[in-house]
Amino acid sequence: MDINATLIGQMITFALFVWFTMKFVWPPLEKALVARQQKIAEGLAAAERGQKELEVSQKYAIQHIHEARAKAKETLEHAQKQAAAIIDQAKAEAQQERLQIVSLAHAEIEQERLMVKAQLQQEVVGLAIKSTEKLLNRVMTAADHNTLLNLDTHFSASTES
Repeated sequence: MDINATLIGQMITFALFVWFTMKFVWPPLEKALVARQQKIAEGLAAAERGQKELEVSQKYAIQHIHEARAKAKETLEHAQKQAAAIIDQAKAEAQQERLQIVSLAHAEIEQERLMVKAQLQQEVVGLAIKSTEKLLNRVMTAADHNTLLNLDTHFSASTES
């Protein structure tokens, strides 16, 4: 093989091309590659952080959902207890009002019974006076009335005993 000037020229040209490429072309390419590699690494790290944050957020959301459910359950139980207490209170008030109405009715019945008893006593006294007047064939005086009334009250007191 003959080494001639063309081959030496090509070698020199190639060496100059390699030197030029290493001096001027390769450093910007290497910087671009390193920058791209760093961006990719940062993107992967950010994606990993995002994934971890997503997991934490999901756990946090699940925890808040459980807390909200527990609080809602507690509120519902409190409302049910309060409703039961209101119902019990209403029942007690109704029972008390019923007893009061029954008591008033008993008092009214007793009052009417006493009124009827007094009316009957007056009617009996009137009938007794009329029958006595007819039997005696004379008009009764006030003293006679008092005597009969005293006998009547004495008689009613002894029958009640």
